Amino acid sequence: MQSIKTKVAIIGAGPSGLLLGQLLAKQGIDNVIIERVSADYVLGRIRAGILEQGLVDLLREADVSERMDKEGHVHDGFAISYYGKPYRIDLNKLTDGKTVMCYGQTEVTRDLMAARSEKTLTTYYSSSNVVLHDIESDNPSVTFEQDGVTYQLECDYIAGCDGFHGVSRKSIPEEKRAEFERVYPFGWLGILSDTPPVDDELIYCKTERGFALASMPSSTRSRYYLQVPLTDKVEDWSDQRFWDELKNRLPQESAKTLVTGPSIEKSIAPLRSFVCEPMQLGKLFLVGDAAHIVPPTGAKGLNLAASDVAILYRLLYQEYIENQANASQRYSELALERVWHAERFSWWMSNMLHDFKDDTGEANNMDQKTFERFMKCELDFFLSHEAGQQVIAMQYVGLPYPQI
Repeated sequence: MQSIKTKVAIIGAGPSGLLLGQLLAKQGIDNVIIERVSADYVLGRIRAGILEQGLVDLLREADVSERMDKEGHVHDGFAISYYGKPYRIDLNKLTDGKTVMCYGQTEVTRDLMAARSEKTLTTYYSSSNVVLHDIESDNPSVTFEQDGVTYQLECDYIAGCDGFHGVSRKSIPEEKRAEFERVYPFGWLGILSDTPPVDDELIYCKTERGFALASMPSSTRSRYYLQVPLTDKVEDWSDQRFWDELKNRLPQESAKTLVTGPSIEKSIAPLRSFVCEPMQLGKLFLVGDAAHIVPPTGAKGLNLAASDVAILYRLLYQEYIENQANASQRYSELALERVWHAERFSWWMSNMLHDFKDDTGEANNMDQKTFERFMKCELDFFLSHEAGQQVIAMQYVGLPYPQI
């Protein structure tokens, strides 16, 4: 077994792991990233990206914003189409000038990979048999296999950035963690195409036929979603069927201008709300999807992971650079406060905008008809009053990061 050492071992080379590594390295805090799949596989995870101002600022702080600032598109607002009637949520006006940035998550990952490579920071891709050891001791470590060689990575801390199915959360004994979950009775069928977006801003659609979303990774590439039953399969949906159904759910004016084309990628993603508490045990910190999942309705997934990164990075900075002993032990408390706010907003948006014909999703066993009527009243109120739109806007642009 070959032994190596670092200050912070990062499990997972997705955007959260890479961003944490970049920020730490900028301050001279040594870190090593271990990823179970190849770099090409990581970049093959095509995702749209709506970046809150907090994440935009964090990428600039990490010195990886040059391409984002050139190619990203600032969005001053977005639309909610309510049974065909569009309501524009003016983010800039309703939040005293705050906006969001449209820049694909894949491109964020690409920029972070390039920055890490340029600095020749150590990253192990395609690693196997990753195991976390002694996380509650003063001497945690990670063992893994790479190209037939077994390594032991000795470290001060471990950041678990390896997603919902990774090893990090599972390394916390079941009796020491509580998990909260809501599985939704539908999925999102997503299609990616090299066609111009139907609009300069996102359009969320509440219709009798189900939810739809018109999004975009760039000005030349479109990403569209349809709510579908969990029993549907990708092969059930030809491109033509998808486009026809999307036109039925978009506002009429948007449907008329929709440009269709062959799909580059097509998939069905189930929706869930999930939180693991606490988000740390001993020297292990859970970051991003390793600790929480949000339905994508509120555009919070990547942004919530970024707030975890910001909190952990600043606490580790206090420990390593400012010599504040045990500062990192505040991580879970600080992170969870923002996590639950984002979880609630994403759950709320999902409840209001989706069709729940097959399931109410309510713990009190409210019948479907009553639940739908309440949600219709909810959406009516929030869209029809500026104060209601302001509530949506403030949460959409993102709450401020905790003061540390």
